[in-house]
Amino acid sequence: MVITSGNIMLVMAVLLFMSVLASKAGFRYGLPSLLLFLVVGMLAGVDGFGVQFDSAEAAQFIGMISLSIILFSGGLDTDFKQIRPVLGPGIILATVGVLLTTGICGAFIYYLFQIVAIPGIEFGWTESLLLAAIMSSTDSASVFSILNSSKKGLKENMKPLLELESGSNDPMAYLLVIVLIQIMEGSGMSGSALWADSILLLVKQLVVGAISGVAIGFGAVWVINKIKASNEFMYPILLLSVVAMIFSVTELIGGNSYLAVYIGGLVVGNRKIVLKHTITTFFGGFTWLVQIVMFLSLGLLVNPHELMDWHVIVVGLALGLFMILLGRPIAVMLSIGWMRQFSMKAKAFVCWVGLRGAVPIIFATYALMSENVPHAKFMFNIVFFITILSLILQGTSINRIAQKFKLDVPLKDAEFNVTLPDEITAVTSEIEVSVELISDGALIRDITLPPKTLVVMVKRGERYLVPTGNTRLCLGDSLFIISEDHKDMEDLMARHG
Repeated sequence: MVITSGNIMLVMAVLLFMSVLASKAGFRYGLPSLLLFLVVGMLAGVDGFGVQFDSAEAAQFIGMISLSIILFSGGLDTDFKQIRPVLGPGIILATVGVLLTTGICGAFIYYLFQIVAIPGIEFGWTESLLLAAIMSSTDSASVFSILNSSKKGLKENMKPLLELESGSNDPMAYLLVIVLIQIMEGSGMSGSALWADSILLLVKQLVVGAISGVAIGFGAVWVINKIKASNEFMYPILLLSVVAMIFSVTELIGGNSYLAVYIGGLVVGNRKIVLKHTITTFFGGFTWLVQIVMFLSLGLLVNPHELMDWHVIVVGLALGLFMILLGRPIAVMLSIGWMRQFSMKAKAFVCWVGLRGAVPIIFATYALMSENVPHAKFMFNIVFFITILSLILQGTSINRIAQKFKLDVPLKDAEFNVTLPDEITAVTSEIEVSVELISDGALIRDITLPPKTLVVMVKRGERYLVPTGNTRLCLGDSLFIISEDHKDMEDLMARHG
């Protein structure tokens, strides 16, 4: 089936419907949703239901738009107070870690092809380093999705560290991929001059990208708080246009657009803006939509029968297992192994959570689109194979590994889905009624609360009660409390939380 203007809505509707059903079923068995989206795309392609989609340019464009939204949304949901303690380690992993991964895995690929002879396919140092660079960065979509859907927290600031790394390591990997492709295409420059220019380009991309993200992010906050939109749902649309603006403007002035949108999301998410709950809810749903579309399009782009070629299987398994078991761990330990703020179990956990996903596949399309990269299709298939392997081995085991290393922290679901506008300075929290809380009496007027602190709602079983001073509390009741004093609320939670 060829996708046309007449059937595109039907095709997309069926694919989206199948993806949601597959993710629901996969959740029961611990399979990452993103892996299932890829599989649905592969099943719908030419080797399955016959949907024809073979445009690397279109897949790259879809991926570019989707990643910018995913990264912005990831920044929007990240509390800067949480990433501040891990800012240094995260940046080191995103730069030095990527460079080390490329070098270590590039050497392995080069010597692997000296041992495994594949007729018609030869990998020199440049080709080996290019394939390693394509696979060198962890995938933000995969990391954000799996960590946020686990329903568990992580000790030692692991969650913000991993999200920071995956959200900011694309610039280094992107630069390595582009430079190596330029070397293959013959830029007319000597190798040393090209690498010197590349270092300057990396610094420029990082600095300009960071400044652009901060500047446009603060500008967006000012505009959102100043205008009076006719409808509250106009604010998310306005912010969506800001994402496109950050990406495009940063690219025009020579910065890294992916870093800029992530930092822009951090700025907006950590400032007071009107209708913040509406905005974050919109981006939460929209992020899932673009993730599904991106992974479906990448799944459609690959031909499953090509992944079953024994050359792809042998090389993919060898390289994938090396990256997971040796390449990533060596790079991580050389990058942050000397830091005392993390335990050895935490460092081992970082070594394991090196998820590959959409980003390496999108980087592989750059090689596909170049006429001067030999064996580009073979590279693409290897990258796709390793991505599936990574999602299966690492994506399905993150929660078990965290539990084994005793790094997981159970998160209790909120009983009251209530969010106050940023204009209200009061703070809210939830506590469960305990024996200690009602030791002076079971009526609400009998419990000891700080000044200017009120119980505004009680949940008992499936019932929600609006309390008065004469409401009798029972053990196990959940109380929704509001206070004008943040310190008083912290003290109360310390005693009864």
